[in-house]
Amino acid sequence: MPRARAIPAADRLTSSPLGDDLSFLLARANAMSVAEVNAALAEHGLKVRAFAVLAIVADDVRPSQRELADFLRLDPSQIVVLVDDLERRGLVERLPDPDDRRAKVVVATPAGERLAADARAAARAADDRTYAALTPAAREHLTGLLRRIAIDDVG
Repeated sequence: MPRARAIPAADRLTSSPLGDDLSFLLARANAMSVAEVNAALAEHGLKVRAFAVLAIVADDVRPSQRELADFLRLDPSQIVVLVDDLERRGLVERLPDPDDRRAKVVVATPAGERLAADARAAARAADDRTYAALTPAAREHLTGLLRRIAIDDVG
């Protein structure tokens, strides 16, 4: 008697209740995206978290470490480690905050601005690979929805 073919694990797992769970799908999509972007950023000596810090400060918004921690949803101690590493590499510096003499703002150096631009291009190419199954309109729609959840509704 011929043996029945086994259902591939990916199909069995996809049909589980998690296959329709929004939080799981967001987490899985994020994990896939982060892995792809980390691979692309490796040639620049960065990972997603360090890139996020560098990209923000290279845009000349002059955030404090506390603001970075709040926006990126990281523990302040993690931001200290990231900024320390970027500073050691000559990519950022801490400067006095003109609005609060007790605080420091983080700014990119010229080398940090150049690396941020190169890394941003690599990250965009990785995103293009990750989201290739989406039409440009679907990708724009998804971006808008995620922005509403992750940024616009933050109070």
